[in-house]
Amino acid sequence: MFPSMPQDDPWDAEASQQVARMNPGRPKAGFYGAVPEEEDGHPASDDPEDEEEFEEIEVVPVRPKLSIAIAGFSALLAIAVAVGAQTTGPGARLSYAIVLFGVQLLALLAWTMALHPPAAGATAALVAVTALVADYLAVTGTPPKFLPLVWVALGGFVAVLIGQVIRADDRHRAKDVWRTTLLIVLGAAAYAILLLLTRQPLGAQAILVCCTGAGVALLVARLTDAVFPKPRIAAQVPRGAAGIVLGAMLGTLVSAMLGSYLVLPFTPAKGAVLGLVAAVAANLVDLAVNFGEAGRRLAGQAPTFWLARHMQGPLGGFALTAAAAYALTHWYLT
Repeated sequence: MFPSMPQDDPWDAEASQQVARMNPGRPKAGFYGAVPEEEDGHPASDDPEDEEEFEEIEVVPVRPKLSIAIAGFSALLAIAVAVGAQTTGPGARLSYAIVLFGVQLLALLAWTMALHPPAAGATAALVAVTALVADYLAVTGTPPKFLPLVWVALGGFVAVLIGQVIRADDRHRAKDVWRTTLLIVLGAAAYAILLLLTRQPLGAQAILVCCTGAGVALLVARLTDAVFPKPRIAAQVPRGAAGIVLGAMLGTLVSAMLGSYLVLPFTPAKGAVLGLVAAVAANLVDLAVNFGEAGRRLAGQAPTFWLARHMQGPLGGFALTAAAAYALTHWYLT
């Protein structure tokens, strides 16, 4: 009806089809590629977050025999520290000092193997000397004071840092892990506080109450994990919240019972306060060690000797318990 018009536009329909044939990699869609087609009914997605959503989280299993072994070690450590403090006297502190120095060396070995500080050999040797000096001052210092132990710990920390920066290979790591080095030094020197407490009027009783509360808390928490490790704290941490809560409660109860049998100023209420603080401190350190191990495992670091990994939790818990016992004795009981 109407006269046909000449197609002067070079980009007409036939030209568009020819260009589409020259680019086979582009997806065909609708009329002349106006609407993108879906391949096999599923739209393409380049978002990496969609793929990460479906990654499974590894659930670390709880090993009952290992939990029982750690519980037994915690109980033995509590008995050695608490009973040893009751058998000391003005002329019989050397035996207790030898026992505590053995515990310090054990803790130093576990922490050095687990945390991998730079210049591990020099670090272990200097920390051992620091712990020995702290023990000597705690036994022979007149009058017994806490401040000299602080200066010894800080001096040992400075000496360890100097030993770590001598070699060029260790120098760059020493700047990054100085907090870990400080924890190792303070943890080893903290056991000397127990020697200091035995020379003070209420110190031996405070050690008994606090270490019993911490020992019962760790023992019950680990035994509960062996039979009922639920609800899980985290998928990567083989611990249950039921054991931690139950351990803190029973540790507080046992300490309250001890407070009722000890002389004034101890009472069931004060014994419960000491036991609660000690139980919470020991459980938190033990749990923090588990989270640290899980972080190193997720980072792809090689695992350390299994005995060192599993001893550092109770050893660190009793180191913090010693500091808590000293603070409670001077700021709460007196």
